[in-house]
Amino acid sequence: MKPRPHFEHPIDEILQKRWSPRAFADKALTDEQVLTLFEAGRWAASCNNEQPWRFIWSHKNGSEKYIKLFECLTTRNQEWVTTAPLLIMTLVNTLFANGKPNKWALHDLGLAMGNLTTQASIMGLYVHNMAGFSVEKAREVFTLPEEIVPVTMAVVGYLGDPSMLSEFNQGREAQLQERKPLKELFL
Repeated sequence: MKPRPHFEHPIDEILQKRWSPRAFADKALTDEQVLTLFEAGRWAASCNNEQPWRFIWSHKNGSEKYIKLFECLTTRNQEWVTTAPLLIMTLVNTLFANGKPNKWALHDLGLAMGNLTTQASIMGLYVHNMAGFSVEKAREVFTLPEEIVPVTMAVVGYLGDPSMLSEFNQGREAQLQERKPLKELFL
């Protein structure tokens, strides 16, 4: 059982249960479940309602798209994502519709992923976001235009058995979630 973190102030149970596991059950998600997650992301707030977030995703199904996504990951992440049923790359369009730079695109993607993550928690699913991937490889294999920038990758699925992980990742899985005290976040 994962140790429970300490909350300085009461927050909703859905937010309390959010964490980023590495152990995922080898249980497929339906298209309807996946599209519900992206629908939640779609309704996030964004600067000028530009909705600059973009996603490349695949079920774990051995498809060409899945293999391309998987091969963008670092070896360390490839080690544990293999049972997660959904693999996602998040991207942003860095230009507004009028062609000017959108300095807020990353913020807006964060809001969309926050919505997606909260929806996942409501559905009994877990999301693990990753920075460990090759932007250059993503640009190459998906032939991305310059204004579309890969930002993160994520996996989504049901909680799995940590004993299936390497010893190193089992240790990481058992660590207590910690956060800085609120007072350290205020300037």
